Amino acid sequence: MPVRLGPIDLGDADARRLISACGEELRQTRLALGLSQRSVAKAAGISPSKLGRIERCQVRDPSLVAVCRAARGLGLEASLRLFPAGSPVRDAPQLALEGRFERLLGPGLRMPREVVLPSPGDLRAWDGAVSSIEALVFMDAETRLGDMQALARRLEAKLRDDPRSTVVILVVARTAHNLRVLREHREVLRALLPLDGAAIARSLRAGRLPTASGIIVL
Repeated sequence: MPVRLGPIDLGDADARRLISACGEELRQTRLALGLSQRSVAKAAGISPSKLGRIERCQVRDPSLVAVCRAARGLGLEASLRLFPAGSPVRDAPQLALEGRFERLLGPGLRMPREVVLPSPGDLRAWDGAVSSIEALVFMDAETRLGDMQALARRLEAKLRDDPRSTVVILVVARTAHNLRVLREHREVLRALLPLDGAAIARSLRAGRLPTASGIIVL
């Protein structure tokens, strides 16, 4: 059975990959420009030995400041972006929200949690997948709503990459903040998630899966 790596192992692997790629790019750029480690290190305000260790990936945890300074000394601008690559750590409010949703499920419905997308190497997962004998719908839970357009893009990408179903239920915690966001921005998600909570709850309690995607507040 394959071992599921946790955030520490995956984060360490990401760091090693980024450190290696960054060090090699600094070294190659410096050599291409014909600059010495001493001159670049002086411009960056670090020691030549430290720059050399960064280039050779011999610093386990190099300072982001030192890397960015060295990059600027070489006429480069460092950039770091974050991309969805798996399920976030679930805290108590998240687990409680998923539990409230699970209690809506009527006879014949079951919901395994953290269902990984089927593509090899894809670390993303749905928070749950509600299934009956005939069909399957996905569930994602949000304890605090933020950028609704970014949320829509994330759900669309997961639906696109998971052929098992075209229906997703977004479960939102009932907080003053979330209710305000939904009042102001519900229509941003209307095309993707047309159903509202009452229709979703009726279907689930009757042991039926919704035939369209939607949002339910619990």
